[in-house]
Amino acid sequence: MRAVFKREFLACFQSVVGWLFLAATLAFYYLYFYVYNMSYGYPYISYSLNAMSFLFLITVPILTMRVLAEERHAKTDQLILTAPVSVGKIVTAKYLALAAVFSAAMACISISPLLLARFGTVPYGESYTAVLGFWLYGLTCIAIGTFVSSLTESQVISAVLSFALLFIGYMMDGITQLISSGDSFLTSIMNCYNLTNGLERMSNGELDLTAVVYYISISALFLFLTTQSIQKRRWSASVKKLGLGIFHAGFAAAAVVFVVVLNLAAGALPSTITNIDCTASQLYAITDDTKNILSSLNKQVDLYVIVDEASQDEQLGTTLKKYGELSSKVKVTYMDPAVSPSFYQKYTQDRISMNSIIAVCGERSKVIDYSSIYTTSTDYQTYSTQTTGYDAEGQLTSAIQYVTNEDLQTVYEITGHGETALSGGFKESIEKMNLNLQSLNLIEAESVPEDSEAVIINGPVSDFSKDDADKIISYLNDGGKVLVTTMYMAEEMEQFTRILEAYELHLEGGIVIEASDGNFYQNPLYLLPDISYDTITAGVSDEYICAPYAQGLTYPKEEDGAVIYTELLSTSDQAFVKKDVQNMTGFDKEEGDVDGPFTVGIAVTDTKTQAQLIVYTSAAMFSDSADSIVSGNNSELFTAAVSSLAGEQQASSLIVIPVKEYTLGTLAVSQGTVMMTGLFTVIAVPAVLLLSGILIWLKRRKA
Repeated sequence: MRAVFKREFLACFQSVVGWLFLAATLAFYYLYFYVYNMSYGYPYISYSLNAMSFLFLITVPILTMRVLAEERHAKTDQLILTAPVSVGKIVTAKYLALAAVFSAAMACISISPLLLARFGTVPYGESYTAVLGFWLYGLTCIAIGTFVSSLTESQVISAVLSFALLFIGYMMDGITQLISSGDSFLTSIMNCYNLTNGLERMSNGELDLTAVVYYISISALFLFLTTQSIQKRRWSASVKKLGLGIFHAGFAAAAVVFVVVLNLAAGALPSTITNIDCTASQLYAITDDTKNILSSLNKQVDLYVIVDEASQDEQLGTTLKKYGELSSKVKVTYMDPAVSPSFYQKYTQDRISMNSIIAVCGERSKVIDYSSIYTTSTDYQTYSTQTTGYDAEGQLTSAIQYVTNEDLQTVYEITGHGETALSGGFKESIEKMNLNLQSLNLIEAESVPEDSEAVIINGPVSDFSKDDADKIISYLNDGGKVLVTTMYMAEEMEQFTRILEAYELHLEGGIVIEASDGNFYQNPLYLLPDISYDTITAGVSDEYICAPYAQGLTYPKEEDGAVIYTELLSTSDQAFVKKDVQNMTGFDKEEGDVDGPFTVGIAVTDTKTQAQLIVYTSAAMFSDSADSIVSGNNSELFTAAVSSLAGEQQASSLIVIPVKEYTLGTLAVSQGTVMMTGLFTVIAVPAVLLLSGILIWLKRRKA
């Protein structure tokens, strides 16, 4: 077997075929790599792999057309039929030789993520899962080409038939869609030969074990059929030709049935077992928080999906399936609008989109419109919209918590002093926690309402009246919970600061300038403060928080036992407060500026009254622009702060699953590097390979 492998492998490189296969495969891959990954800066090599997958329809038939057909044409196949080595071993050795040639090309492709890592963050898990999927897909194509080569002595016919078979497998998804948009018995059978379905899932960063089983089993099946094809010829001269033909046909049929049953069994396994999420943001995995919520459910929750199951969003359908697998209390039902057009009107009078979901538990229900499942961003230069994130888990978990929790808590957002209203991801976080966010103008209210779970004061730009400040202080004295952010204003806000000074918190007039290079983002006013570990900061303790235009805060270092101070965010020792902000011309320290370090985030707890006060000295940190700089860490910190104020018992049911971002940031590659890489990989490497093959072929021909 080893001798056959060595002979076949060397034969690929003693002619032009092996060199041509390598040159074509690498040339096409590196062409897309040059465009997508180097020029556009995409860190995902799956873009390049998917773009050139069609190439196998041409290169694999060329690689495999001679492997058995040539020997049959030259009558040297008699050596196979009479060899002391089993036919199965000979077929396997020849297949492995071709697989080794293909694997050499994949080894070169596998270097790509390491090259891209020089220019930014690369999702290694997704990259190498895509490489594995592409490698298995290629090996399957080679097994099919090997089988076809055993059926004929004509290399041309072998190449044409291989192309036809591979093309059908490549286009099977589209073919079945033309026959039926749903899953009929016929299309289910036809999809057994869908060669690209598993490749697509693995290209998206999902290590699908059912796809691995599929590719391995299909490859083994076609190698078995190849062996049977040769075995049939070995006994063709026998007087028992008919009986042996039926025997081998029965073997082939049994093998096909076995492979189908094996793949059906693998597909019936729970996706929580067969699917391993390798994406950087864990797009397809279910978080531990959701698993804990589902495992503790003691009420039946029905998830009605407003769509025909055959037309569902595939990714959303996979997520819903996992919810059903993780809890027997969750039941997913698809409601076809064509059959039940008015079903959704039991729960809402608003029109909803196809694929929307209605969560129901008893008398409580919540509608998740399909538009909220995916997040998008708009490029206002081109006015194009791009899908940026997947929020199915966040929306589903929030809805399940809502319908199973009858106590809806209220959080009041103070207005009337130019406060910045919560918006974007921060308002969405409140909604996901199933908190009732209400506006509260203190002028119109005698006091903070008794049903208040917490109060948010977000960066007022005008001072409180004495009466307004007294209402907040009174609320705190009664054990209230308050989240405050501050914003620098040239005019002193005496009454507002009186709220902070009630707990001996003092704001330095001015804005913090960070002089430590590692503690700011692009601009010394955009602080990246040091994060102290606490239950509030636990989720971001190893990350960055962006706090633009922060003020300096000081507090008593010696506690009296009644009031506990927990520092959350702080500047470096090199920071200072710029006092004369109106006349500042640069970021250099001047006379009158105050040296740091300073606190920019603190949690205060009054052990006597159980009051809680959380203060961040940058109102801008709870804006979408600042949040995007640190990939959503600011909104995660905000969520943790609000959950902390809700109290330990309530906080355990206020789990927020953040949006799972689709893509990492683009890579920063200089134009010179792009051009040099393109010249080397797209032109130089394939040209050298092809030229080597031609020279070797000419040399052997002359010899």
